[in-house]
Amino acid sequence: MFRLQNGTGLVLTVDFFPPVVDDPELYGAIAAANALSDCYAMGGKPVAVLCVAGFPAELPKDWIQKIFKGGFDKVAEAGAVVAGGHTVRHSEPMFGFSVTGVVDVEKMITNESARPGDLLYLTKPLGCGPVATGVKKGKTRPEWAEAAMRSMATLNAAAADAALEAGAKTATDITGFGLLGHAANIARASKVTIVFDINKLPFLDGAIELARNGVLSGGAGRNRVALEGDCDYGTGIAGELISVVLDSETSGGLLIAIEAGKAAKLEAALRSRNLPVSQVGSVENAGKVAIRLKV
Repeated sequence: MFRLQNGTGLVLTVDFFPPVVDDPELYGAIAAANALSDCYAMGGKPVAVLCVAGFPAELPKDWIQKIFKGGFDKVAEAGAVVAGGHTVRHSEPMFGFSVTGVVDVEKMITNESARPGDLLYLTKPLGCGPVATGVKKGKTRPEWAEAAMRSMATLNAAAADAALEAGAKTATDITGFGLLGHAANIARASKVTIVFDINKLPFLDGAIELARNGVLSGGAGRNRVALEGDCDYGTGIAGELISVVLDSETSGGLLIAIEAGKAAKLEAALRSRNLPVSQVGSVENAGKVAIRLKV
């Protein structure tokens, strides 16, 4: 974040990835929502983006046009403008955006302000990894895929507005490092322990069943290795649940930490925007691990 003279900060982020769905326009929309999410996680408003893209020479031009359309329409929905970009040849499609946003420095949300006693809220269900992987393997039901794609293409703008309205100071978006990986970043930066109640976590339809059958993205294993020694997985928690909370998310929701005294205001702000109210855990004094799961 760069501080400007008038109390406004400049937020700069970038994100791009290969296709997670077969529909090119939907792929573009999801890539845009994912790239914009970092800005929203800081309480920022995106104002301009630069496109970052790579396509194989043999990819049909109408597919490329649809990818751009999906992305550009989502950027317009966010109230930002496409200011340019750069496209190269690549062995597989890659698409995303560099995002410039603005934020009120006094209200800026970070990952380092969580305090013991704070409550945790999650604004989207988990399980994009298993569902998207299941689509590629032909094991995901159409209704499961539709719900997951709709979730991934949804901007975190309303969730960020709710967090700001309630006076939240701490949040992160949940993407490639999975719920536990991104929560661990909050725990380390804030010098606390994050505790999740596994029974309160929301999951996409089909995600647990797919994980039970071994359908997970590669992120599940990578994130487990990366968090070795940082997590207490508790006792009596099914392995498939642990796998899903470790697995990568694509354009997931915001994980918001807020003072208990402001929780009712956050819940009201979420409801007024037709967002789910999922209180999923709490913040404790720093212990031996960054993350602890409980039943």
